[in-house]
Amino acid sequence: MVECVSDQANSESELIDKQREITRLCIECGLLLLQHGAESMLVEQLTARVGIALGADQVDSAISSNSLVLTTIIDGRCLTSTRRIVDRGINMHVVTEVQHAVILAEHHLLDRKQLQKKLASIKPLRYPRWLMVAMVALSCACFSKLNGGGWESSLITFLASGGAMYVRQVLTSHQMNPLINFCITAFVATSVSGLLLKIPQLAVTETISMAASVLLLVPGFPLINAIADMFKGHVNTGLARWTMASLLTLATCIGVVAAMIVWDLREWT
Repeated sequence: MVECVSDQANSESELIDKQREITRLCIECGLLLLQHGAESMLVEQLTARVGIALGADQVDSAISSNSLVLTTIIDGRCLTSTRRIVDRGINMHVVTEVQHAVILAEHHLLDRKQLQKKLASIKPLRYPRWLMVAMVALSCACFSKLNGGGWESSLITFLASGGAMYVRQVLTSHQMNPLINFCITAFVATSVSGLLLKIPQLAVTETISMAASVLLLVPGFPLINAIADMFKGHVNTGLARWTMASLLTLATCIGVVAAMIVWDLREWT
């Protein structure tokens, strides 16, 4: 009788440990996705899929702007975990790798320990700083050219947006607040493009270069995620993302206006 009670207690303890491990893996999966810019519905679906693949009967999650609450249900037992979300920057490489890990778990190619190692090994893909600066500058210059600017305007846009992107990356590496980062970057981009327009050799009639040089600060991805969240039922998260994107846009406008006032730039007006 004593042995039966002991075996039952050990079995119960093993089931609790299993559920605790599944809950931890589910919430780590969700955190990786949210920290790197995934939309809320994708997070909800993938955390449920990985939990069921590992043996859970049901996985429920509640997502807010800065936290994730997740509950797993196994044999009628509920276990809930809460984690705070720390923004790590948009990185679709991480989101893709997490999706790949979930698919492998669903096909029983990864057990719990292997999945834990897989998630721990996922690191954000970072391109070299010079490559980011060059590509962003080139894209802004192309926009200037496509919208009626001449080669001089494209050159001004290339220099201004390249310098602004470099400043943005330096500020980001120092953990600068995103709002301050966007404001300073917009100030630099507008200042460089506006002052270059005053040089006689680069004087042009098109002022598209001043607008094109700040295109790198358009918060397109947060706005798309905000709309997607609201359309798919995650209204609170969508509104929070929309508010943050709006604040980033406001910070950009403040930087642009500040540069125009400081350097008396009238070309854009």
